[in-house]
Amino acid sequence: MPMAAHGQEHVENEGAGRLRRVLTAWDLILYGIVAVTPIAPATVFGLAELRSHGHAVVTILAAMIAMVLTAVSYGRMAALYPSAGSAYTYVGRSLHPYLGFAAGWTMLLDYFVNPLFCVLYGTLSLIRVLPGLPFMVGAALFAGTITFFNLRGIRSTARTNQIILGFMFTVLFCYVVLAVRYIYIRHGLCGLFSVRPFYTPSKFDLRDIAGATSFAALTYLGFDAVTTLAEDVQDPRKNVMRAAVGVCVFTGLFGGLLVYLGQLVWPDYTSYSNIETAFVDVTRRVGGIPLFWAMTSLLVVALLGAGMTAQVGAARLLFGMGRDNVIPSRFFAHLHHRRNTPNRNIWLVGLLAFFGAQILSYETAAEILNFGAFLGFMGVNLAVIGEFWVRRRGGQDRSFVADLALPFLGFLFCTAIWLGLASPAKIAGSIWLVAGLGVLIAHTRGFRQSLSLPDPASYDS
Repeated sequence: MPMAAHGQEHVENEGAGRLRRVLTAWDLILYGIVAVTPIAPATVFGLAELRSHGHAVVTILAAMIAMVLTAVSYGRMAALYPSAGSAYTYVGRSLHPYLGFAAGWTMLLDYFVNPLFCVLYGTLSLIRVLPGLPFMVGAALFAGTITFFNLRGIRSTARTNQIILGFMFTVLFCYVVLAVRYIYIRHGLCGLFSVRPFYTPSKFDLRDIAGATSFAALTYLGFDAVTTLAEDVQDPRKNVMRAAVGVCVFTGLFGGLLVYLGQLVWPDYTSYSNIETAFVDVTRRVGGIPLFWAMTSLLVVALLGAGMTAQVGAARLLFGMGRDNVIPSRFFAHLHHRRNTPNRNIWLVGLLAFFGAQILSYETAAEILNFGAFLGFMGVNLAVIGEFWVRRRGGQDRSFVADLALPFLGFLFCTAIWLGLASPAKIAGSIWLVAGLGVLIAHTRGFRQSLSLPDPASYDS
């Protein structure tokens, strides 16, 4: 659920523009936490609880294993290609340009669905504090707001992200303290330490938990944003991997804590009044109306920021593809004459987000997001094997653990999560892949021409 804009410092050197390496590993970790957002577990809590029959914390931790292994792969590839942090680049250069296109195309699906998801879930959160608000009106307000600000060229800044992050941690810290107090008063100290959220024999089903993990993995989307700052960080060969892994571990452990306490506070996962926004009901139980309003406001603000960044990211990617004639340049490569924004693309993504929110359920939108992301993650893990085990980059000795075992395990875990997605998401994703095949055939004139798309980093220039 990425929400942050780049905070890097651009410096013009003589002859060429370069980026100054000023960021530390801790700077990258902070950036990644903002990109994922600490509030992300709240968006999956209710349905993960229902699908796993009360084992949501298990799904968060299981997904963390896949993400940590994939983060290692991203870190290794970012060290090789520090100027372009994308599955498209890694897979295309390490395996085959056509496979790279497929990986990039699936990630493009995320660019479209991400603002749709933000509009959908943001509207559901807004309705919790304005229960008489019709969904269509709320979605129009939400989509209209992010479109309006992006059309004006307003972008998130590092300072704004820090303020939002501080607000998030303040509210979440209050929740943790009040949840611990609530449990302690009712069940004593022993009540804070329970195996029930991890294992309830009568309700523990591996197949259901695997399916719920495929949904809960949405918590981690955006961790790969740290690889886009590989040119800005000191010692990228080490720090990009440290940051990517650190973000995943923090998200898993902190998110697991939030979910674990929520399960103890509200053990009957079938009694939520609104399963999509169940986490705010938990906060109301432990902190009353003030915490309920604070948490709901936090969700709305976070999703507005996420929606703005997702929309402008999709619009810029469409602009880049239009500029390179992959898609019709007359429409997609157009820039507003005064604000220098791809206004047509912004309008298009905003309208798709609004109308898509009327059609798709919150659950389906989340799983379509995971469809594209995890195909890309699978490709990056295979790219590490191709680059370091098969090609033996630089003639270095192979390492069975680092070059084969770990990325292959990451590939297997990501594949298992991907296979666990619901059928509607797989159908929608497959249709998107077929469309991508058509674009590839047209672009290469039936595979008779080589595929030479520009470095994705150029889209940020």
